[in-house]
Amino acid sequence: MLNLSTLNPQQRHAVEHIRGPMLILAGAGTGKTRVITHRIAHMVELGIAPHQILAVTFTNKAAREMRERVRKLIPRRRAAAGSDQSANPTIGTFHSFCVKILRQHIEHLGYKRNFVIYDESEQLAAVRKLMSNITAKGEKTDPRAILTMLSRVRLQESADALFADPSAAALARHIQAKYESTLRASNAVDFDDLLLLTLRLFHEHPQVLTQSQEQFQYVMVDEYQDTSAAQFRLVHSLTRHHRNLCVVGDDDQSIYGWRGAEIKNLLNLEQFYPGLKIIKLEQNYRSTNTILSAANALIRNNAERRPKNLWSENGQGDLILIQTFPNEEEEARTIVETIDYARKMNQVPWSSQAILFRTNGQSRPLETALRQAGVRYHLIGGQSFFDRREIKDLIAYLKVLINPHDDISLLRIANVPARGLSTTTMERLLSISQERDSSVYAAMRHTDVQDSLLSRTREAVREFLSWIDQTRAPLEGDGSLSLAIWANGFLSDIEYWTELRRSEKNPESAESRVQNLKDLIAVLDKRQTQGQTPIECLEGFLEELVLDPDRGNDPPDGDAVTLITIHSCKGLEFPNVHIVGIEDGLIPHTRSKTEGTTDEERRLFYVAITRAMRKLSLSHCLGRKKYGEVIPCHPSPFLKELPTELLENAAELAKKPVNVDSGRNLFAGLRAMLDES
Repeated sequence: MLNLSTLNPQQRHAVEHIRGPMLILAGAGTGKTRVITHRIAHMVELGIAPHQILAVTFTNKAAREMRERVRKLIPRRRAAAGSDQSANPTIGTFHSFCVKILRQHIEHLGYKRNFVIYDESEQLAAVRKLMSNITAKGEKTDPRAILTMLSRVRLQESADALFADPSAAALARHIQAKYESTLRASNAVDFDDLLLLTLRLFHEHPQVLTQSQEQFQYVMVDEYQDTSAAQFRLVHSLTRHHRNLCVVGDDDQSIYGWRGAEIKNLLNLEQFYPGLKIIKLEQNYRSTNTILSAANALIRNNAERRPKNLWSENGQGDLILIQTFPNEEEEARTIVETIDYARKMNQVPWSSQAILFRTNGQSRPLETALRQAGVRYHLIGGQSFFDRREIKDLIAYLKVLINPHDDISLLRIANVPARGLSTTTMERLLSISQERDSSVYAAMRHTDVQDSLLSRTREAVREFLSWIDQTRAPLEGDGSLSLAIWANGFLSDIEYWTELRRSEKNPESAESRVQNLKDLIAVLDKRQTQGQTPIECLEGFLEELVLDPDRGNDPPDGDAVTLITIHSCKGLEFPNVHIVGIEDGLIPHTRSKTEGTTDEERRLFYVAITRAMRKLSLSHCLGRKKYGEVIPCHPSPFLKELPTELLENAAELAKKPVNVDSGRNLFAGLRAMLDES
């Protein structure tokens, strides 16, 4: 029997309530993953077929952890009951679930099943290609801003989001149809398409929806406060008849409105699911009561929320340290000295320390201070392994060999290494493909296009096409092909290894790039499993890479301080947390005043505070460099919302004058400054 005695009463109630709509309102650190996994195991123990259970979340890391926990909870019970060991609950992200549906049914929409998924860099390349044809010479446009607005237009987000930048919205609408046809000609989809095409399938081909509804009789959604309008429609389509929907979320941790999250999906859930059962998880297993009391007091200032009050059996704990510094360099140096002192004098490992900040730019003085002090650190959100040039080249080659109609990948590698297909040649072929509304690969294969080229270029095109055909051919065979040997072989064939070493002036840097490629090929080799054809394995491998953008960004083994933005830290916890730059204009961000997102900024600060387990320090600066000039800063108004009895030295703050020159533990005058700001 599954042991539920380790759960608290509210957790157990949530686990045992199976049928009908339910909202598990799970505060920070209240053990929601434990509840979700035990609930899945409990359903299987009750006799519900595992394949009828669907659980979706937002990150691959969370999905992997959930699958592993469920695997440990249910295997012996399924075996004892004689159940099918191959049948497992479907646990993954929204996007991976949509890929599963589309791989089976996308031909109904005119795509081929071997479609490729464009990541952000490939989407940006497609947008730049389109904008180059329609923007005036010398006119400056930000492709990233256009791509963001294009996503909002396609997902039919609220008018407020579109009115924030009307010129970008107009340009996005102008290129929308061409962008979509460009992707379709390449048999490619982007992340928005994964949702939109699945919804279109459900709408235009109701038999697909019916099949999905009948299979997934029990649906669970984690981090429900982060769902977008499209994700809500997807969930509602699956569950509107059987109504066996369990959502887990916390409106107080909704911090992704800028990328389409709709907090109203959680706040207004009863409108779509009458009789909704609500269970609150308020016992926190992470933090001290001092930290939780500060977080509770802060978040109560948001009017539109479902009330909850976090508490803990971890004791009262230390007061929250408030520090004022003259500038960001002094802030960084003092925090690093504090971290180093704790390690040397109290044996507090670096890995127990995290420094949180609002914007990526704030990491620079912190990294400088850490390096100068010889403190090892890991910056989450730095360059990913999969953003390196040589890795992107190999992935582009693999995508072309799976789907030659992938224009973005083909244009990347057509002349890497040089093979007579110059930029001018590829631009001409791209222009021809756009005129014919086809892929570049399809245009290259037309004899009339080849005949229009100079003889040397024509021969280069034919050799390239022949190479693609010959290199692709082994993928169509059985599982006896070693993908690692195959990949090494074609990289040698095109002399990519030689080119890689020649392109780097520093031999050590060149060998590092070579080793990166070998590491990726080793991952590909491990991914190959018996029973899969080479092409199925390669498709799965590429799919995992694009659906898991955070892969390669996990903290390294060993002792290291974590540097991380507040937006990236949700779901994490650290014994000691230092939140820097608690200043008006950073948190809340300057944009929040015009965009009306102050409540979300407060939720962001709440998320940061609740990452701390034992010790929490907050700091702000009197001045901060911007464009080479020191700009005066004021403490965040959110600091006034923290009870003074929870802050270290708070009683003395209003009495002492500010000593800007001392640069250490500048508590004096903070309360007066807060009142003035």
